[in-house]
Parts: sequence; C-alpha cells; structure tokens
Amino acid sequence: MSPGILLHGVVLSGTGGIWRVRAQDGAEHEVSLRGRLKQSERFEKLAVGDDVDLAEDTRGGAWRITSIHPRRTQLARRAPGGARGERIVVANVDQVVIVFAIAKPEPHVRMIDRFLVIAEGNEIPARLVLNKVELATDAAVVDALAVDYERAGYPVHRTSVKRPTGLDALRAVLVNRTTALTGPSGVGKSSLINALYPGLNLRVGEISESVNKGRHTTVGAVLVPLPGGGYVVDTPGLREVGMWGLPSADLDRCFPEFRPVLGECRFQDCRHVSEPDCAVRVGVERADISSARYESYVKLCAELTEEEKRF
Repeated sequence: MSPGILLHGVVLSGTGGIWRVRAQDGAEHEVSLRGRLKQSERFEKLAVGDDVDLAEDTRGGAWRITSIHPRRTQLARRAPGGARGERIVVANVDQVVIVFAIAKPEPHVRMIDRFLVIAEGNEIPARLVLNKVELATDAAVVDALAVDYERAGYPVHRTSVKRPTGLDALRAVLVNRTTALTGPSGVGKSSLINALYPGLNLRVGEISESVNKGRHTTVGAVLVPLPGGGYVVDTPGLREVGMWGLPSADLDRCFPEFRPVLGECRFQDCRHVSEPDCAVRVGVERADISSARYESYVKLCAELTEEEKRF
C-alpha cells in the first residue's frame, strides 16, 4: 500500500497499548494510537468494538489509529474492587447474550438478574442462555429456572455442547450482529462459541472442582469475526459485576415486567419497597410479577442507594 493511505476499521482486541484492528477490506493490522490522540480525553475510552480510522505512518509503514468514531452503544460495568468509575467492556454491540450453566457451577438467580440489569441500564437487548442442560436431572429443572425470565420477555435458549442441543437456534440470532457473550467464569462461553463455529479455537477452561468456580481463560474482551457475517465478543469471566451510572430511582425500569404498572403507584417517586398502594408489590402479591425477581430488585435497589450515599 502506498504511504499515507487511510482505512476504516473495528478494534478486535488490545493489550499493552497495541490494538488489533480489522479493516473494511478484511485485513488485520496491529496498530498503536497516534501521539496526539493519546493526549486527548478519548484515549482512555478506546475499547474493543470501537470504530476507528487508521493511517499509515509515512516514515516507517506502521499503522496508527487517528480517530475514534462516536459509539452506537456501549456495555459498561463498575471498575473492579469498589473503585469509583466505569470500565467499558465492549462498544457498539447489538445484543448481550448472558450465559449461565445449569450446574458446575450452580446458577445464581441474583447474579442473572444483575447481568440483565446491566444490559437494560446500557439500553442493549439481552438474551439468556441456560447452558449444560445435559447436567439437569429433569427438563422441569431447566424450565423452572427459565420461566421467570420468559415471563419478563427475555428470549431464553437451552443449550448443550455435549448433547448437542439448541445450537442452531442460538447461531441464528448471532448472524450479522455484534454480540457480547458474557456471564460468570466456567459456564462454557468459549465452548459454546467453538461448538457454534468450529475452527475459531478459543481457549476453553475447566471447572476447578475444589472451589466450583471457573478459572479465567479469556484475558481480555476479544471481538471475533464470524463466518457469514457478524462478530461475537468473548469477554473475560466476570466474578464481580457492579452496576455503574444507574440511579437507584431508574432501577425499576430495568425490570421489563414492572413497566406496565409503573404509572399506577400512589406516589410518583415510589421505590416499590415499603410505600402504600404500590402497583409493583400488588403485582407480586397477585403472582403477576415473580417474587424472586422482585427480591432481586429490592436487593439491587438497596445496593445502589448505598452506593449513592458513598459517592
């Protein structure tokens, strides 16, 4: 290519200040950021999934990122360890696919709800995958876990790599979309991707029998081009997931099953915890709203309220 040529591309991965970018012609380049871009406010916000412009360095032929395009969406989480601030997991995703295992490790509904709230808070459509269904003693066990989420309006996929089960349906919803695949460590995210698209050969971890928690096998978010179009982001296992930037007063809107009755409470600023004539709590009493999902809401609301007091 001649010196000075410009390209548009998408960031696939990054480590140590070097970013791997896939250009619009399909070629991949290892690039760094142009010096003056490093000094700008946007430098720290560069993330996997960002759309960028590249320019070839006329002095040595190396490629550099010269600009970062505005994002359509971003999936953000609180900085780990209780620090103030956010961490961008991935930019410009069309959907979040949240993967939990039926067993090994055991699923925790509070954690499922937390992941879903993060997707809702970032205004990104979400799907739930219940993986390793071959480990369930009865199909009713899987259905009992899925029912509250299906009632809330979330598509729920039941999958197994070993059986195999549900892989075609899951593959169909990934075509021509950029998908963030997330969930705790050890639930089989990388195994799923490898089963859906043989040849990608993402690393697969094993469950630690001693602590029943997955070992981290993915060291950073990686945007993987899919055969036939689209990308999937294989994210690191997230053992500590924190919400950031979501006001506690807006949490109720992150529970889709609450939305039809939110205008029916006596008080406009009802938090749905102890206020009289609360339409959400009436919905729980009538079993129109899952009591387990409501309990997750109460716990998350308390967590956000306490965080607001701290900061």
